Amino acid sequence: MRELSVESVPLRAAAGRVLRQVVEAERDQPPFDRVMMDGIAISHADFAAGVRQFPIQGRQMAGDAAATLTPGKCMEIMTGASLPAHADCIIPVERISVSEGIANLEDGYMAVAQQFIHPRASDHTAGSQLLAPGKLVSAMDIAVIASAGLSHVDVSRSPVVRVISTGNELVAAGQPIEPHQVRLSNGPAIQALLAQHGYPDCEHDHLPDEPAVLRERIAGHLDEADVVILSGGVSMGKADFVPEALAELGVKEHFHRVSQRPGKPLWFGSGTDGQAVFGLPGNPVSALVCCRHYVIPALARASARRTATPEFAALAADVTFMPELTGFQPVRLISNAVGQVLAMPVKINTSGDFTALSASDGYVELALEQSQFPSGTSVFLHRW
Repeated sequence: MRELSVESVPLRAAAGRVLRQVVEAERDQPPFDRVMMDGIAISHADFAAGVRQFPIQGRQMAGDAAATLTPGKCMEIMTGASLPAHADCIIPVERISVSEGIANLEDGYMAVAQQFIHPRASDHTAGSQLLAPGKLVSAMDIAVIASAGLSHVDVSRSPVVRVISTGNELVAAGQPIEPHQVRLSNGPAIQALLAQHGYPDCEHDHLPDEPAVLRERIAGHLDEADVVILSGGVSMGKADFVPEALAELGVKEHFHRVSQRPGKPLWFGSGTDGQAVFGLPGNPVSALVCCRHYVIPALARASARRTATPEFAALAADVTFMPELTGFQPVRLISNAVGQVLAMPVKINTSGDFTALSASDGYVELALEQSQFPSGTSVFLHRW
């Protein structure tokens, strides 16, 4: 799949997008010696000389320019304010009493130089790299980018995705349905999964099992999209026309069928302009597993997102998986008293049992070489 281009977006639109630039500190952080407590600012040398009563010279609020402290006096100070020149110690307001313009320290209070002061540049210095390309921008990153003085930031363009459900038996929610028909659920679920991972530009189309219609409508979607996802029509049945229609449109097949369950009929190819084309099985569990396992990582890679760190969990119950295939077992995540993440298998009757997926948090990967997976076995975890 081709890499997505870069675009500059306002800061308010950057969350959930993949960063494509280095973000450097505009200034030292903090940019001044920042006061951390309400109270008074003094020179610790005065305290060390035995002074315990300090005439109040003035008041400094957050946002005020730093004043200059007169020896032997104090400055009323607020949290977040800039430390006055010649001050190097903050006495919390709870440790003083004020009478007739004099701040009196609490009996026996011991002050330490530099206490309750956040030194300038102690977090980072001007020009430091704060964020690197490839990171998914979070709310915390927005604060970092704003602190760097950037109103706009470079991110990967959001991919244009088209989801196509095929099948004469499918009827959309809200429409009358006959006993022999089934509700269209894969398309909306795939759209939701993509949006959940930060890919909202995703429209859905429902096509009948008619070769001419498939060719015409898929051609239109290929002209518009970076990625086309088809659900259904990729197995070996007499009404599975999708691979033939794609071939007639010049879409090159890279593979068809994967040694896994669920999702063995998976199809993948590329269009004449580099579009990625995924043919997902029609069974709901298979479609969602394949979308999460193949489509989402492909979109992340095209967006230049950093590769995610592999995640593991320990099985919370024995699992038997006899087919000579890689197995994807839906699981519900729990934890134990020692902080271990445990994967409790969720029973799925068939690859059409999408209702059971609602109780799952993801799925684990069962290695092809094994058939018995005792409780406690460490397995790859893929969260939805």
